Amino acid sequence: MAESAGLLVVDEMHLHRYEPDPRYFIGKGNAEEVYMRVQDAGADVVIVGEDLSPTQQRNLSDAATVEVIDRTQLILNIFAQRARTAEGNLQVELAQLQYLLPRLTGRGTQMSRIGGSGGGLATRGPGETKLETDRRRVRSRIAALNNELDEVVQHRQVQNRSRRKLLVPSASLVGYTSAGKSTLMNLLAGTDVSAHERLFETLDPTTRRVEMEGQCTLMLSDTVGFLRNLPHHLIAAFRATLEEVTEADFLIHVVDASHHFFQKQHEAVLEVLDELGVKGKPVITVFNKSDLIHDQYELRRLVADTPNACYMSAHTGEGLKYLQRLICKVIGEMMNRIEAIIPYERGDLLAMCHDRGRVIAQEYLPEGIYVQVEISPDLADKITPYAID
Repeated sequence: MAESAGLLVVDEMHLHRYEPDPRYFIGKGNAEEVYMRVQDAGADVVIVGEDLSPTQQRNLSDAATVEVIDRTQLILNIFAQRARTAEGNLQVELAQLQYLLPRLTGRGTQMSRIGGSGGGLATRGPGETKLETDRRRVRSRIAALNNELDEVVQHRQVQNRSRRKLLVPSASLVGYTSAGKSTLMNLLAGTDVSAHERLFETLDPTTRRVEMEGQCTLMLSDTVGFLRNLPHHLIAAFRATLEEVTEADFLIHVVDASHHFFQKQHEAVLEVLDELGVKGKPVITVFNKSDLIHDQYELRRLVADTPNACYMSAHTGEGLKYLQRLICKVIGEMMNRIEAIIPYERGDLLAMCHDRGRVIAQEYLPEGIYVQVEISPDLADKITPYAID
């Protein structure tokens, strides 16, 4: 993550403690060692791989004599670099302010001077007034950002309702960051979404209509990558983006099968989906980057042990046809299969079957047009009057 943020790592320090130190997180002695290492390496920032309380962060920074940032702050820095749209910038700013608010505390005598010695209101110093003013400004900005994001959510809901009128199934690509979701999006939809081996490369959602070689049609969305122990307030701040996941009819979970800890990444994504309340949705699991895996037997075993799964390489396109079959299979399970004889004067219903469903068979008979079609439940009612046993 440090490299993704554009930082050069000059030294690493690994510690094991039974419980965090309430003042320094790593203990006062280790904090002093951090100071020595900072001096030797010439570092100008220290990154702690866990979340720190405001007190721990302030004490460590004082001990190290350089800026100290924790895991959440590092993630926010990466997010800030990746945000490209107005919506993405709003969400990043909201998350940063929510992180900053509890850390607006006095620093030494600069922010805690006593305004007088007579007691009462006279003891309210200028530093304390400045602190309360800063807090009030941050809270006001947070409220304004929440209002703006509420408008984004409402706008997205209108878009989703418009998609529902098309009655085309929708799917969201989900997965751990850098699993290959954007590469797969480009392969399936022919898009040019930025796809690099960098954390959180996709911060803003992209939705495209995808035709599966005439077999089925869906609306596909690419979403932000997940991460182990993703902070709860980040999930809340990015609710507008993650709404694509909650609104989807089914999910395509992309797993980097070449990663040493892909099982833990897989579990981390399932935990985030559970927090979003979408764990019960149909899921297709794609074990990606098969071109980088030497043990193909293990890859096949993973697919065999996982429902609705396949392996492929989104980079080379190998195995794409298996994923397309799975997608059409899941969509088919969501559709109603109907056999009907449509009167010749109801050509609009036949066109609807071709545009918004999957016509399996069609035959022109004297009494009308025989069709066998898979179609969404919303449209099935229009054909049911002409259905045959």
